[in-house]
Amino acid sequence: MKKIKATSLRWVFYVSQRFSRIDQRSRFAMTSVLPAVGIGFGVMALIIILSVMNGFQLESIESILEISSYHIRAIPDSDEDSVSLLNQSLQEPMITSINPFYEAQGLLVGRNGRQSAALIRAIDHRQMYNDEGFAKQLQIYSGNFDLYTSRSIVLGSTLARNLGLRVGDSVNILALSGGADVDLFSENRVFTVTALFSCGYGDINAAFAFIPFEDGKELFGKNAVPTYGIKISNKDHDERVMQKLSTALDSVHFESWRSFNRSFFGALRVEKNILMMLALLIFVVVAVNIFNGMRRMVYERREEICVLSALGSSSGNIQLIFIIQGLIIGLSGAVPGLILGLFMSVNIDAVFTLIAKASYFFQYMSASLFNPESLSYIIRNSTYSFYAGIPARVYVNEVVFITLFGLLSAVSAAWLASTKVLSFKIAEVLRDE
Repeated sequence: MKKIKATSLRWVFYVSQRFSRIDQRSRFAMTSVLPAVGIGFGVMALIIILSVMNGFQLESIESILEISSYHIRAIPDSDEDSVSLLNQSLQEPMITSINPFYEAQGLLVGRNGRQSAALIRAIDHRQMYNDEGFAKQLQIYSGNFDLYTSRSIVLGSTLARNLGLRVGDSVNILALSGGADVDLFSENRVFTVTALFSCGYGDINAAFAFIPFEDGKELFGKNAVPTYGIKISNKDHDERVMQKLSTALDSVHFESWRSFNRSFFGALRVEKNILMMLALLIFVVVAVNIFNGMRRMVYERREEICVLSALGSSSGNIQLIFIIQGLIIGLSGAVPGLILGLFMSVNIDAVFTLIAKASYFFQYMSASLFNPESLSYIIRNSTYSFYAGIPARVYVNEVVFITLFGLLSAVSAAWLASTKVLSFKIAEVLRDE
């Protein structure tokens, strides 16, 4: 029995191979080529899109956790609670750092009266050197992170650009939220820009400003309560650490990074799922094309099918011939798409930079020929350098899912199209001929 089945399977592959060779030299060639190209393009596009999106999301998440929200936030009610919190954190081996800070909303005024809202955070000057994650994500590209000096300030790149500021310039905190003893408006809160930073999350670059901890204690009012940002060795163990700290310090309020950033992370998941669904529509369109092509191919080959049936082939084996052809189409597209997708994802910086340089070249030539007045602006604002840091993260499970989905779309379409084989009657086909 096993020998018969093995022989039957070899026969199916042999006939399928003969059909494929004939199709490559016949009018059915495009029926196989175009769907294969579509599947290849779909697999490649999905791998690149998801890799880049994963990179951007992880860059954003890491920047938020290391700079903005921390893994755990602790808000004590009094100075005694603060001391107890610090002492308790020393006894918890999973805690890697704990940093106090004040923060308040403010309105900054820069050069030529330019204004921008900002989140002003007062931190200890040692945080840059004691917090490895903070130092890694907060990339200083101009000046030095100097918060030793009173009335110094470090600005995000976008915030500094909106205010028209560079290192060494002065900025005034015109409006500042705080307690009852804090002046809402003041002309005397002038700070000197000592550094500009950039990170992987645009909102932090556009809204964050760091000042010395002692200045924050002075500016934000006597009733201002410091918040403690806690980093742990594994962010997924936040609930466990919070439970231990809450048990020992019942008067301290704790908040995990999950709850603090719940809306943002939820939006990321929804965005990724929607993008995934839209991209998978490529395979649906390709599957429809394969289905229509296979249906036409089956109908055109009804005589060959009847001959095979007359020679003793079962309808199932004949149907399997066309399913294997669908599998061949799927493999012909999915494998090259997989290779190209992985290659471009790994070299995404070079790919996007090349595209951006080509776009810049066409802009330059167009301006030279038709709009010379804008040429100087294009030269000063070349944007291709922006793409030098585009991140990409490739996950094996996503790559496998995309590739298998591409193959499945081709095989499913071929299976549905080949069901027509089961309804063919030799006598009816010969009579029609």
